[in-house]
Amino acid sequence: MLEHHVDSFEWNKIFGGVLAGLLAVLGVSIISDMMFARHAPEKPGYVVAGVEEGPAEGAPAAEAEKPAAFYLASADIAKGEAQFKKCAACHNVDPGGANGTGPALYGIVGRPIAAATGFAYSDALSGMKGQNWDWDNLWGWLKSPKAFMAGNKMSFAGISKPEDRAAVIAYLNSKSASPLPLPAAPAEAAPAAEDAAPAEGEAAAAEAAPAQ
Repeated sequence: MLEHHVDSFEWNKIFGGVLAGLLAVLGVSIISDMMFARHAPEKPGYVVAGVEEGPAEGAPAAEAEKPAAFYLASADIAKGEAQFKKCAACHNVDPGGANGTGPALYGIVGRPIAAATGFAYSDALSGMKGQNWDWDNLWGWLKSPKAFMAGNKMSFAGISKPEDRAAVIAYLNSKSASPLPLPAAPAEAAPAAEDAAPAEGEAAAAEAAPAQ
């Protein structure tokens, strides 16, 4: 009987020691969290290609884009050629150039959509046959292919800056046997005239004028 009592007492000591150890570990963890707060980095360690960062908190809103013609009127073809280098791995712009991962783009401006011979277009773009790659369609496509036509096979995220987008379109336009004239910049609407108070001289003249 005494032996059984001693064994029970020993087991109780063991359980008590284990419990005390667990409580100690938990206490240390809580104190560490209180002393060393974890903060997310201001900027991630890497940026996924093709994904654009949103505006920083508190940053002013981006200026609304103007019509495509506004940027195309002053587009820089040389800048567009430099920008196009990121597209050259998939697209050929030489006369008679073969299709690559993407369709050949020589003469693309004004060409019917989904018209490159021998290229297997997605059903989404094939459904746009009858339309042309005019300025506005190219503008929307290069801004965001997925937003322009959902379901297409283009994996490129798009060109966010309108000036860069216009430069690429101007360069593509130059890669043609008959380049089109770039559109003229549209006239900007004049600001609404505010009701102005009459000048002092006009007011004085009005007061001095005899009644009719």
